[in-house]
Amino acid sequence: MKINKIYKSMLALGTASMLTVAMQGCTDKFEEINTNPYGISNEALTQDFNHIGGRVVQATQNIYVITPAWVTQLQQNLNADIYSGYLAPPTPFAGNINNNTYSLVDGWNGFIWSSAYESVMYPLATMDETAGDEFPQFVAWGKIVRVEAMHRVSDVFGPIIYSQYGQSPAMYDSQEEVYKQFVADLDDAITVLEQYKDFSGFTKFDLVYGGNVTSWIKFANSLKLRLAIRMSDVDPAYAKTIGEEALASTAGFIEDNSENFTLSPTAGDHPLNTLSGAWGDTRMSAEMESILTGYNDPRMAVYFAAATDATIAGQHKGVRSGIEIESKDTYVGHSAVATQGGVQLMTAAEVAFLKAEAALLGWANAGTAQANYEAGIALSFAQHGAGGADTYMTDATSMPAPFVDTYNSDNDVLAGDPNLSTATIAWDAAATDEELLEKIITQKWIAVFPDGQEAWSEFRRTGYPKKFPNVVNYSNGTIDTDEQIKRINFSATELTTNPDGVASGIQELGGPDTGGTSLWWDVD
Repeated sequence: MKINKIYKSMLALGTASMLTVAMQGCTDKFEEINTNPYGISNEALTQDFNHIGGRVVQATQNIYVITPAWVTQLQQNLNADIYSGYLAPPTPFAGNINNNTYSLVDGWNGFIWSSAYESVMYPLATMDETAGDEFPQFVAWGKIVRVEAMHRVSDVFGPIIYSQYGQSPAMYDSQEEVYKQFVADLDDAITVLEQYKDFSGFTKFDLVYGGNVTSWIKFANSLKLRLAIRMSDVDPAYAKTIGEEALASTAGFIEDNSENFTLSPTAGDHPLNTLSGAWGDTRMSAEMESILTGYNDPRMAVYFAAATDATIAGQHKGVRSGIEIESKDTYVGHSAVATQGGVQLMTAAEVAFLKAEAALLGWANAGTAQANYEAGIALSFAQHGAGGADTYMTDATSMPAPFVDTYNSDNDVLAGDPNLSTATIAWDAAATDEELLEKIITQKWIAVFPDGQEAWSEFRRTGYPKKFPNVVNYSNGTIDTDEQIKRINFSATELTTNPDGVASGIQELGGPDTGGTSLWWDVD
């Protein structure tokens, strides 16, 4: 795409300030203005790839926004982290009428969209334009980063701007169309990077793998398998085809914790350390308490700190989402998130669980479901330095524990409640496929923490692990309490600046632009 088209897109997204910065070089005094005062020539910049590599840095840091933390709070923590069943806010923002209670806040949720288009799509598009045919390896690398970022955005909204990014008006692709474009982009990227395995030019810009091209190829193929599994209910034939392609590919997979897609701490401190630690705005969920306590899971102490509230001091105690909260003081003393290292977006454990589900579906080259399931548990335990994996995975009796709210019994989820899972840990060859799927997804949910976006997507696709429904629902009937929230409505800024595009998105969505409309792959 051409830069002038990108400018139009950025204007449509309401980012005129970015446009101003991008166009500063477009003057009659180009050479004078763009000569580095410290004597670094444009030729030197090109030789070091500085003129293109920095764009990948920016995009990588904003798949999940690293800084500032308040943007991350709006991009993910006050939506997907809650809806996944991972975390819950003790803070009654806006008088407790907010995302947590299904009164979706446009001013918050717009950051899910704007962060992706301003800080991922735009820099990668400008990189593509600069790199052109001269540096295809950078274009391929950018495709992988773009797919990782934008499949998350599609999994929030459904239809998004992708193939027509840079056009004005920018029309939306359906989720089916964009997912198939994601797959094509990953295939293209793998094909190109296979020719550059010894290339070292990524090193200074790579916040994940330190310039290791082979690791990026493995990640791309692992991501392809994730997308295949995501589509396995809605389009089983196509999903099987691309899933089996990934499983048979020589590209390989993330199979060891040393290959996890985890951003280097040099990318910035994990935002949850601020959101939960310094600000006290997010706490362990009731579901996490129920599942980890019921399973006697040693990862509890790795994921969460003990409560500081005098009534429950020393315990690991969660907060149920979607409840009445009058004051932050009520629940802020419940379990905070333990100090986090680098931002984690894909792990070897997740890949093992993807293979387990692929085997359950009968896909070729997936191995056995049980072996992959148990490997996923072992990998997650090893990743977090937890002992006892062998004993844990043979436990055939432990189940998620009832949840009792410290201060309000209206929020309790007691034994026999249909929303309380009875899934055990140990693999059971005599169980139904649905029972085995619940085991796989429950363990994947534990392992994927704290990436609420991926966990929320899998909950919507499978219904697992069981999540406690809201006690309070301020959606005015647009979100079914039992079905729970399905998506976020399109950006309010887009409605103003790109109305024709939004209209095309709503048409592709196939239902009202509300939190109650299911996405394409959500057919359960």
